[in-house]
Amino acid sequence: MKALDQLHFDTRFARLGDTFSVEVLPDPIDEPRLVVASPSAMALLDLDLSEAEQPLFAELFSGHKLWEGAEPRAMVYSGHQFGGYTPRLGDGRGLLLGEVINEAGEHWDLHLKGAGQTPFSRMGDGRAVLRSSIREFLGSEALHALGIPSSRALCVIGSSTVVWRERQERAAMLVRLAQSHVRFGHFEYFYYIKQPEQAQQLLDYVLEHHYPDCREAEAPYLAMFRSIVERNAELIARWQAYGFCHGVMNTDNMSILGITFDFGPYAFLDDFDANFICNHSDDRGRYSYSNQVPVAHWNLSALAQALTPFIAVDDLKAALELFLPLYQAHYLDLMRRRLGVTTAEDDDLALVEQLLQCMQRGAVDYTLFFRHLGEQPLDAALQVVRDDFIDLAAFDQWSERYRARCAREPNNAQGRRERMHAVNPLYILRNYLAQQAIEAAEAGDYSKVRELHQVLSRPFEEQPGMQAYAERPPEWGKHLEISCSS
Repeated sequence: MKALDQLHFDTRFARLGDTFSVEVLPDPIDEPRLVVASPSAMALLDLDLSEAEQPLFAELFSGHKLWEGAEPRAMVYSGHQFGGYTPRLGDGRGLLLGEVINEAGEHWDLHLKGAGQTPFSRMGDGRAVLRSSIREFLGSEALHALGIPSSRALCVIGSSTVVWRERQERAAMLVRLAQSHVRFGHFEYFYYIKQPEQAQQLLDYVLEHHYPDCREAEAPYLAMFRSIVERNAELIARWQAYGFCHGVMNTDNMSILGITFDFGPYAFLDDFDANFICNHSDDRGRYSYSNQVPVAHWNLSALAQALTPFIAVDDLKAALELFLPLYQAHYLDLMRRRLGVTTAEDDDLALVEQLLQCMQRGAVDYTLFFRHLGEQPLDAALQVVRDDFIDLAAFDQWSERYRARCAREPNNAQGRRERMHAVNPLYILRNYLAQQAIEAAEAGDYSKVRELHQVLSRPFEEQPGMQAYAERPPEWGKHLEISCSS
């Protein structure tokens, strides 16, 4: 393990030049203090958790000090926001400090969110508030623990700096890790301002550093685009299988690596609702749970358009056609595992869809249904979960179909509980749990944030004394309004 001041920085993205980003120093926040830190994220930088308790830690991640070798930059990009194109966005409150090279030779972008105004702040103050920083910290680390590709969150630093949103709040900074912060919107920016030379420079940068295996292909750019399609197909399948709703799937929030990126008004499903809209600002439901699959395909099409100067249109179309079948294959594989079956049959998708229809009519808790289904032997488990359904005749019909499906499985009963519990979480990040932790933190008590983070770090394991985190939410907790300002 390294000491905090021993991190080795590289500034690969900064070396692309001022066309891609501008140098901006962070604006420090007052009286910085550690709110929460992630041991597993710190380990990516070869840092022990004890480093987070050092005064230097809060000073570095609140903008008061910089490492030697760090070169803070605000990136420029554009993007389609709720379907409409915005020609110039960029890092309005975040700074890429540089890339840290760990002992394994991995490069990790170190990104400071809430670092103050940049040339791209668009009339904003460049600050992040404590609640949004906590939400991103918890969301990214919870997704990682579930096996869903995501940016990582190193820590949240609180302060006494006052900022105004709908009310007076306190500023905070979140430190985010990712192996790249390049977005779909980076390529859109150079495409629409007609700078193909810069777009190609960025393409070559991403190809060299993030898709090196594609360099040996007959058509490297096409191979890279295909890989991006494949990664996004798997990512969205995991979102859908675990009931995660991103809330703001703008193209500037889509990572070129196919990871979950830029957390805002996200939510996990409580009661199953295919039409659930987690973002209160999304009044037309563009980014509803059921729309995430077609929107991801639309976003990939927007990226493809930006790549037409370098890849033949017919080749791009052929690559895009891979998305839906790849998504369906990944999704069905995950749902089979969630149902405890290990083989594939042609009618499995119909079995899943029939179950979801029953859950929709009965407002059944999406997470706990699967957990309880694997808790006991099959017949006993079905009897337990049956009580949650309203249309019992429809559920009984599905149950018989599911029993018959399980009966065709080789050694289905053997290890069923362990197999299902390994993929069906007991603990999920529910909005009301996050809200309770945020309210405590705003009052100066960080213990609830830290405890919730610890529980969510092991979502599949039953943890003694933590039953409160595995309950169905109270009715008020299902209807919290989370918006883009959150």
